[in-house]
Amino acid sequence: MTLAHTASADEPRTSLRERKKLATRRSLRRTALDLVAERGFAHVTVDDIAEAADVSPRTFFNYFPSKEAALFGTDPDRVAELRQRIVQQAPGQPVLDVLRMVMVSDAQAVADELSALGGEPADWLRRIKEARTDPHLRAAHAAQMAMVERAITEGLAERLGTDPERDPYPGLLAATAAGAFRASVTFWAASGGTVPLSRLIDLAFRALADGLPENCALRHAGVSPGGRPPQTPPPEASPGRRPPQIPPPGNVADRKDTH
Repeated sequence: MTLAHTASADEPRTSLRERKKLATRRSLRRTALDLVAERGFAHVTVDDIAEAADVSPRTFFNYFPSKEAALFGTDPDRVAELRQRIVQQAPGQPVLDVLRMVMVSDAQAVADELSALGGEPADWLRRIKEARTDPHLRAAHAAQMAMVERAITEGLAERLGTDPERDPYPGLLAATAAGAFRASVTFWAASGGTVPLSRLIDLAFRALADGLPENCALRHAGVSPGGRPPQTPPPEASPGRRPPQIPPPGNVADRKDTH
């Protein structure tokens, strides 16, 4: 799960200075992804990224704490922001609905941020996934995911007025939410971004709220017009058990008892 900045419609238009900072951040991230795709993660340094982006290493560290963070777009401030949004958004609403709203908003922000890098968002996401084959980077990503999941757990616990050390529900729901987000992003990238990521996340959380029924709308999200939706196979008969017999037409009283 990659956190991206989520700006509300009520926020004022960003200043020229902020837009320049955002452009530099995106340039650094795009450069990092390009270099890692070309050379491999182990053969790219912060100095390499800074030089290719035409900035100093010091400027790089003003935006990212490490080259791993540049690849994933990690920002610790956004993790704290995620926690607060879960606590404060839609007072009185069920926590699963709140999670759906927050995750849909984050999904749109992720897609927008990847689009701003240039090219197809799903292509950038595939590059990030390929980079994670490096053991060190895979461990760094796992640590990032754990940090995000912990923030979700803490936000849910505060909203519910409970202690996650004594109540397993917030942690379970946070893990489920992170898994739903990750699975949706994976499908989105594999499908070439044909279905909006925010729609996949929305359908995933609605399916969770409904108990993940087999014929949920999520299963039809990737069906192209005129295509066939996924089919749910009929249940198999138990071994040694005959399938139910369909009686012949006619009145039961008119048929002779053969027993």
